[in-house]
Amino acid sequence: MHDVARQLLYVTRAPSKPLRKQLESRGWKVTVASSAKEASQFRGDGLPIGALLDLSSRFDARELVALMPALARTDVGWVASAVGGQLEDASLRGLIRDYCFDYVTLPAPDDRVVDVLGHAYGMAALREQAATDSREPLADGKMVGSCDAMRALYRSIRKVAMTDAPVLISGESGTGKELTAIAIHQRSNRRGQPFVAINCGAIPAHLLQSELFGYERGAFTGANQRRIGRVEIANGGTLFLDEIGDLPLESQAALLRFVQDRKVDRLGATGSTPVDVRIVSATHVDLSAAMIGGRFRADLYHRLRVLQIDEPPLRARGNDIELLAKHMLERFRKDASPRLRGFAPDAIAAMYDYNWPGNVRELINRVRRAIVMSDGRGIHAPDLELGEYDEAAPVSLAQARHTAERQAIDLALLRNRGRLGEAASDLGISRVTLYRLLIAHGMRAPNARSA
Repeated sequence: MHDVARQLLYVTRAPSKPLRKQLESRGWKVTVASSAKEASQFRGDGLPIGALLDLSSRFDARELVALMPALARTDVGWVASAVGGQLEDASLRGLIRDYCFDYVTLPAPDDRVVDVLGHAYGMAALREQAATDSREPLADGKMVGSCDAMRALYRSIRKVAMTDAPVLISGESGTGKELTAIAIHQRSNRRGQPFVAINCGAIPAHLLQSELFGYERGAFTGANQRRIGRVEIANGGTLFLDEIGDLPLESQAALLRFVQDRKVDRLGATGSTPVDVRIVSATHVDLSAAMIGGRFRADLYHRLRVLQIDEPPLRARGNDIELLAKHMLERFRKDASPRLRGFAPDAIAAMYDYNWPGNVRELINRVRRAIVMSDGRGIHAPDLELGEYDEAAPVSLAQARHTAERQAIDLALLRNRGRLGEAASDLGISRVTLYRLLIAHGMRAPNARSA
């Protein structure tokens, strides 16, 4: 028995009643979604999710494309069910291969489907735990990067951390705005108190007020006990309002009252509760334009934007692209083949030429996929699905020299089974110079015995 029911998202137009009954008897809390939009909006209370995609419902191509963000979530273990003929469709086979833990061919016994879903749920739970365990501090406390833009960001973080004034972090999706908020909190006088993050775009508008401010027992049907809101949980610490630009207008008024008065009005309560929090907000939306367009309240905007920090996009971070890629390779090396040594020159050239619309989040996902899919000693541009950018990548003289030097060192070490003295001799340099070049290129000195 489970203390908390395992959550299952059942994406289908024709749910099977016997299957659903068996799932519920085995401890699953089943939510049915009949469209890609419903599936994408399902959040699962922040816990891992098992998910069954019923391809026999004949979703069209546009619906499956709309479902991609939900399929790509790491906290969901997807299983597909399909009739035999559907597996002849190359696009469906690719979808199952790239996004699903497993699949079943219909007709199949309900208990087999339930067992497979249990395995998929378990893997999603393990991935979620691994993600939590691996949130280690980065350079300058929380982030990786040494380019001018990141150094300016570190300076801004240190300055704003010393005050209690509200901060607005702006930047494209995937740039690491939450890491910046955490860094501000950890450098502030509130670092020993809670840091509470709320994704304003992920909570339905009708639940946002109760989620933020809580409610009293009997405030509405189903309110069987008092619930403390997320704002009150953050008392004494930092409240991080992520994607504040997606906050519905009707919810902005309630938030404005709290920002002005610093008091919480729980639903159904007769009085207000004072709360002391430092507010940090983040958005990928241009709030100035949203304010002019009437989608964001001007009074709330000016209260949240006392201080502002701009998060640089990955394409503006120069050599940090390669630095981050290598950091992610080391972080997830446990998933890699023992033969994998690093990034090939064509992969590095492609990474510099690519525009990175998904920023750091996209880089992490591409590197993780390449670690698993690479068959050789190095990760190449096609492993990152950036093959087309390698061919068109303009290479400066400095980049060409850097790449050629690294490749020559790599080959010399390979030929000489990692023996530094012999590799240095082949390269026509001293052993000390070879050590210096290994450090300059971010390469590890190989262990001769393991080589």
